[in-house]
Amino acid sequence: MLKIGCHLSVSKGFEAMGKAALSINANTFQFFTRNPRGSKAKDIDPADIERFLALAKEHNFATLLAHAPYTLNACSADASTREFALETMRDDLRRMEYLPGNLYNFHPGSHVKQGAEVGIEQITALLNAILTPDQHTTVLLETMAGKGTEVGRTFEEIRAILDGVTLSDKMGVCLDTCHIHDAGYDVINDLDGVLEEFDRVIGLDRLKAIHLNDSLNDRNAHKDRHACIGEGKIGADALIRVINHPKLRHLPFFLETPNELDGYAKEIAFLRANYQE
Repeated sequence: MLKIGCHLSVSKGFEAMGKAALSINANTFQFFTRNPRGSKAKDIDPADIERFLALAKEHNFATLLAHAPYTLNACSADASTREFALETMRDDLRRMEYLPGNLYNFHPGSHVKQGAEVGIEQITALLNAILTPDQHTTVLLETMAGKGTEVGRTFEEIRAILDGVTLSDKMGVCLDTCHIHDAGYDVINDLDGVLEEFDRVIGLDRLKAIHLNDSLNDRNAHKDRHACIGEGKIGADALIRVINHPKLRHLPFFLETPNELDGYAKEIAFLRANYQE
């Protein structure tokens, strides 16, 4: 069964997101933990979460993916910005305990001319400060396009972060098809080779989720501009190969394409029609 969903707004609550997902034939979804361009988080409503958990169980939802806000930078040159990232992520993980057993994804950050090595050390230090042995959420590093001074533009940089985390069993990776295409990995013509490299450098057992996005850019552009499925430079055929690949097909896929709900419904219908059960 294809595990697929899209990005939904948490503003109306979890039960509403669950019902919205069902309305477009999705069986999972991604949501921001708080304002993606700010810091404010919606108050937790235990009754709403209880209703959602019942709905998710009834409809056999796949693993959910929470996404940290874009404002976080775990490897900023500014110490107060790093502290904000630490406190926000710590609070997010506390809130995620209301939804145990799910995933929390974040962009590693931008080293702002400090150098990737320093950035990696700072990201690792943050993760070692916030992860706890008893948490029920797996934290994912997202593969990045390499825009500006982004950390995580190569599998080696992701691996370097993972190597420094003490509670490594609490960590995983979210692979973004647009990002790795823009970073230079050839998912169009050599998906097998890309996955072999991922396995050699990071380990496929670390891969927990996929952001399924087309790209407006040519490969190796390092720009990170998402496109709707089949309307970008990766193309529908290549993305269909991603969802059907024997090493990936069991994972949850999350659309972050520039769409409203009806657009996501069409993409999900297209992908389900091309998924090989």
